Amino acid sequence: MKTKVKLIIASALLSGVFQIAVRAQDATELIRKADAKMRGEKSSYSVMSMTIVRPTWNRTISFKSWTKGTENSLVYITAPAKEKGLVFLKLDRDMWSWNPQINRMIKLPTSMLSQGWMGSDFTNDDLLNQSSIVVDYTHKILAEETVSGEDCYKIELMPKPDAPVVWGKIIMWVSKAHITGVKTEYYDEDGYLVKSEIGMDFKDMSGRYIPTKFELIPADEEDNKTIVVMENIQFNIAIEDSFFSQQNMKRVR
Repeated sequence: MKTKVKLIIASALLSGVFQIAVRAQDATELIRKADAKMRGEKSSYSVMSMTIVRPTWNRTISFKSWTKGTENSLVYITAPAKEKGLVFLKLDRDMWSWNPQINRMIKLPTSMLSQGWMGSDFTNDDLLNQSSIVVDYTHKILAEETVSGEDCYKIELMPKPDAPVVWGKIIMWVSKAHITGVKTEYYDEDGYLVKSEIGMDFKDMSGRYIPTKFELIPADEEDNKTIVVMENIQFNIAIEDSFFSQQNMKRVR
């Protein structure tokens, strides 16, 4: 009898361990699919506008963005006239900026990853995809919740040891129906909420039902936010590796 009880307990424990392992794999797969849906499995090209909202002023910046995998991305500013022509390049873990007005190329140090991109609430890390939410974090499903009318998986992302990331923790809500991010919360190393990003205005873009508007709201800066609107996006287009180069930063339009 005791042996049978031990076997039942052992079976239950093993089943629990198995379920935890399965849920961890499911969480990673959900994050991978959600990331690929927005970024493209191979590449993407997008046209966007970003409005920086402050208590006493607003400013809108328009730009084009190209990505290839998680290693390469390039952003070209198209407006306003003062910033037009600025280019930002990411190659693996390195980042550069090109300013045609002063004919100067600058390599951005790692310390600048957490700084606001173009004065916005998005960091250089956010906009240039410096870190990969798939590779640099572990993933765990915490709960199932409804956000913005979407039934979601609430997933915790914790940075792996020595991962070159700026966040101590990320909480992401992924739509069950559309496998795309609906809301993301970013926490510092002490566990304090720094900012929240909310996706809205879901539309069919190039055959994918995704949010086309994002609001990034700092936790401790009242009436501050940054709004990004996606005007056009194309997925898995052909882009040569040579496109992502310092030479092309001076030519791209």
